[in-house]
Amino acid sequence: MKALSKQPRRVLMLSWEFPPRIIGGIARHVDELSRALVRAGVEVDVLTAHHPGAATEEQLVPGLRVLRAGPAPVEPADFIGEIHQLGFGLLERFLSYQRKSLSYQEYDLIHAHEWLVGFAARSLRFGLDVPLVATIHATESGRNGGIHSRMQHYIQSVEWMLTYDAWRVICCSHAMADEVERVLRAPADKVRVIPNGVDAKRLRCKSSTAELARFRRRWARDDERIVLFVGRLVREKGVEILIDALPEVLAAHPGAKLVVAGGGSHEHLAARARGRGLGDKVAFTGFVSDDLARLYAIADVAVFPSLYEPFGIVALEAMAAGVPVVASDVGGLREVVTHGVTGIHTWASNAHSLAWGIKQVLADGALAARLRRKARQEVLARFDWDGIAVQTISVYEEALALGRVPVEETVVDAEAAPVYRRTPAPEAVGPGIRPRYLVGAQAELVGARS
Repeated sequence: MKALSKQPRRVLMLSWEFPPRIIGGIARHVDELSRALVRAGVEVDVLTAHHPGAATEEQLVPGLRVLRAGPAPVEPADFIGEIHQLGFGLLERFLSYQRKSLSYQEYDLIHAHEWLVGFAARSLRFGLDVPLVATIHATESGRNGGIHSRMQHYIQSVEWMLTYDAWRVICCSHAMADEVERVLRAPADKVRVIPNGVDAKRLRCKSSTAELARFRRRWARDDERIVLFVGRLVREKGVEILIDALPEVLAAHPGAKLVVAGGGSHEHLAARARGRGLGDKVAFTGFVSDDLARLYAIADVAVFPSLYEPFGIVALEAMAAGVPVVASDVGGLREVVTHGVTGIHTWASNAHSLAWGIKQVLADGALAARLRRKARQEVLARFDWDGIAVQTISVYEEALALGRVPVEETVVDAEAAPVYRRTPAPEAVGPGIRPRYLVGAQAELVGARS
C-alpha cells in the first residue's frame, strides 16, 4: 500500500445538483467551491445527477471534471425511490468512468453534500477506503419544524448515517452546527463551521442603462420602487409573511412593488395577494438564473423573511450585488447580516416587524447607501471563495490525518516512507442508533435489546 499524504491532491465531490441543474443553493455552492479548490491546487471530480442536454462527462477547467449519471431507467414510485435510483446512478457512472479511464483514478477523500447522496457516498467510502467529509446544508427537522411523518423520519435517519460515517462534518453557520449537533447528535469535535461564499463578479450587471430600463419595465413602472424577494417558493422562506407586510409598506410608500423571483408554484401566493387587494402590486418572475444580476440591479431593497435559514446565500448575493438587505433574525441570516451595519434584521414570522424594516430602507437614502457600502466590504472580507477553499482544505487535512496507524509497529527501513492503513469507523450499534432506522414494534424490540 502506498504512503498517504496529509495534503489533499484529488477529491471526489458528490452532489445531487450541479449547474445547469439548479434546484436550490447547493448547485452554486458546489460549483464555486470546486473551482476555488482547483485554483488552490486540488483536482476535483464532481459526481452528480443527470440533467437533460448536459454532457455525461465535462471538463469545465483544467483540474475540474464533472461526471453526470444517466437518466433513471424506470419512473420512480415516489421521492425516496427517485433518490435511491440517483444513488445507484451515481455509482454506475463512477464505475463506468473508472473502467474507461486509461489508468485507475485514485482519490484522497470523498466530499458529500447532503443526505441525497448519502448512500452513494457511504458505498464509495467503504469501496475506495478513503475518508469521507460531509457538508450538511440543512436538516429535515429544521425545514419542517420537527419530524412529523414516516418519510421525514427516514430522511433524518439518512442524515444521521451520513454524519456518523463522515470523518468531519462541515456546516455553513454556527446556527447550523448547533442544529446538527442537537438534532443529528453529531459530536461537537467532529463539526466545523465554514461559511458559504459568493462570486461577486457573477452578480455584476453588464446591461446598458437602456437595456436595464427595458428589463425593469417587465416587472414595474418607472415610478415604482422594487421590493425584491429571491428564493424557492416554499413555506420556510416566508413569502407569505412578506405579502402580509406589503399593505403596511404601501401605506407609507404607495409606489412600492413586490417582485417575487423563484422556482415553485406561486398560485397560493398570488391568491393571498389578491385576497389582500394587492393583485397589481405583486409580480412573479418564476425561476431565474441568467437574469439574477439584472434583478438585483433594479431592486431598491432585497427582502429575505425566512422562517428557517441555515445560511442565507441569497442575502449574501444581494449584498455582493449592492442591494440593501432586510432579513429575518433566524439561523445563518443572523450571522451573515449585521443589524444596522450590513442590513436590517426583523423578527421572524412577524409582518409588522418586516414592514418596519422595509420602510426604514425605502425612507432613508443615506441608510440604504451605507448598508450597500458596508455589505460589499463584508462580502469581500469574509465570503470570498478562495479564502473558503483554504478553510475547506484545512478540514480535508484533518480528515486525512485521522484514522491512520502504521501497518507494522517495527520499522525495517528507517529511510523508507512510512506505510499507513486507515482504521475503519465502528459500525452503527448501540442504544438509540440502530432503532432510528426502524419504526413501530421493530424499533421497540431492537431498543429493548440494545
